[in-house]
Amino acid sequence: MLSNKQAIGTLSLGQHPSHTLEQKIRVASQHGFTAIELVYSDLQRYSDHLGVSMLEAAERTKKLCADNGVEILSLAPFENFEGTRSPLNGRLVVAKHWIDIARKLNAPYVQVPAQYGQGASTDKAVIVSELQQLADLASAEEPVVSIAYEPMSWSTYCSTWETALDLTEAINRKNFGLCLDTFHEATKLWGSPFEPSGKYPTGDRDLSESLRRFLERCPLEKISYIQLSDGELFDPPFSKTHPWYLEGEAPQFTWSKHARPFPFETELGGYLPVLEIVKAWVMAKGYTGWISMEVFDRRMRREEFKPEEAGRRAKESWRKLQEGLRSGSPKI
Repeated sequence: MLSNKQAIGTLSLGQHPSHTLEQKIRVASQHGFTAIELVYSDLQRYSDHLGVSMLEAAERTKKLCADNGVEILSLAPFENFEGTRSPLNGRLVVAKHWIDIARKLNAPYVQVPAQYGQGASTDKAVIVSELQQLADLASAEEPVVSIAYEPMSWSTYCSTWETALDLTEAINRKNFGLCLDTFHEATKLWGSPFEPSGKYPTGDRDLSESLRRFLERCPLEKISYIQLSDGELFDPPFSKTHPWYLEGEAPQFTWSKHARPFPFETELGGYLPVLEIVKAWVMAKGYTGWISMEVFDRRMRREEFKPEEAGRRAKESWRKLQEGLRSGSPKI
């Protein structure tokens, strides 16, 4: 049984403008989640609704969370920072805005997905230098904010935990670590939107080898936190004729935006090997930190969808995970 503290992303509790931040915080608390990953767009909407600054909205959000017994794990996602062709000084100004908000929230992390923009630099020296400056900015004042760096399966340079760990070691800052996500591990190595089976021919071997190397090589202290989600099987397989297809968009990004249900929601097409990854990353590794549910389900964009339903589904997903770890397979 896992004793890890449980968090959930605010967009994983509803994506329609009518789904308020207040609702989401309350629902997270009611369903046993003791922290949220606060998505910037949700805070922006709350700020606009109140007619106050982002910093004032952050202050009010912190109180709202405290009143509901919920912490704020991270402010997310600070995207496409490193390696962009725009002047670094301008990007650091935006970064300071995010870090100031994280401090106001008392959030220990700003979550930074690895760069995925077209035309971004793939020069490791540039990437390391710019991320060092980001980490230094986040530690320049108290309280120190840490950077949770997430390799995504479609990221330009850093699309695996191994590349992310290599960068983290080169950056060499105490407040810079890894945000690991089951969706990205699975869709990089195992799950294919193009194969009728939904799986790469060498998927089982590649995933197994990655998990073995993870147990051997990844230091526990470099893991900021772990995110969980599943992915729906494409039936028929993904192609240019699919209604979600966008020219120039990575297929895994398309998949992520529309079809990432909670783990073990097989009734919604979920089929990724979440259990195997959690067994390695958490159980075998002895990871005791935060685990967060981060899903993106197109159904949650509807006005009639209720955050309470997402909370119920998330709690049930966690139950299935615990059952699977206990018995070897989740009781669906």
